[in-house]
Amino acid sequence: MAAEELTLQSHIQHHLTNAKMCMTDDGFAFNKACSEAGFWTWHIDTLAWSIGLGILFLMIFRSAAKKANTGVPGKLQCFIEMIVEFVSDNVRDTFHGKSKLIAPLALTIFVWVFLMNLMDLIPVDFLPAFAGWTGETFFGVDSHDVYMKIVPTTDINMTAALALGVFLLMIGYGIRMKGIGGFIKELTLHPFNSSNTFVQILLIPFNLLLETIALVAKPFSLALRLFGNLYAGELIFILIGAIGLLQLPLHFVWAVFHILVIVLQAFVFMMLTIVYLSMASSESH
Repeated sequence: MAAEELTLQSHIQHHLTNAKMCMTDDGFAFNKACSEAGFWTWHIDTLAWSIGLGILFLMIFRSAAKKANTGVPGKLQCFIEMIVEFVSDNVRDTFHGKSKLIAPLALTIFVWVFLMNLMDLIPVDFLPAFAGWTGETFFGVDSHDVYMKIVPTTDINMTAALALGVFLLMIGYGIRMKGIGGFIKELTLHPFNSSNTFVQILLIPFNLLLETIALVAKPFSLALRLFGNLYAGELIFILIGAIGLLQLPLHFVWAVFHILVIVLQAFVFMMLTIVYLSMASSESH
């Protein structure tokens, strides 16, 4: 095991492996014991960090809201107001329907995804090494068998879950604004149409195929874009971390550049969500 741990491949594989929990015939099992568990395997590190960061987001914004005043605002209030105004302006310019849900949804997506992405700036060996030490010291588990991925958006399950939520909202808004009949017509009578009823009936399968592909491609693009960019950035951090103490200056240089990626990907996910929901809620022509 020691020789295996010295290889770059094992180093990368260990850092890119999620902490897993599953249910077996003998009860709950963890990590390597979950290799044969199938679909119902929970990535407990992704769940813990994403939920924890979501709670942190709510606590910070709630604290700012409780302390808000009309006089001279504090630094936190100014910062929160800047974020809210930034999101509000983008929603106002992009979403052309009427909904009280879109602005809070966009704010939640932007801040939550940003916080999850921000975990990428923590040195890759710090928290996983602490988790390994904790498992070995207090639970008697070999540190090499303790896994900890602290960036939830490097897990395709997390980004897919976010995209699935947006997808369900798209369908819900489409049915709400157009009705079930209008929603079905949009899938079957576009983009090809004809004034001849018989020809239009013949075009329905082609329209349905194209519109279904276009509809399903939207959540796929959301999930894969966020996952791909953050996964690639995390992989570079892991490669930098493999060189030992010299990683710190290189880590700083890459982190400075990666800050742009972290903010941009949160912004892109938010903007595409607004655009997709705007398209879904627009009246069919």
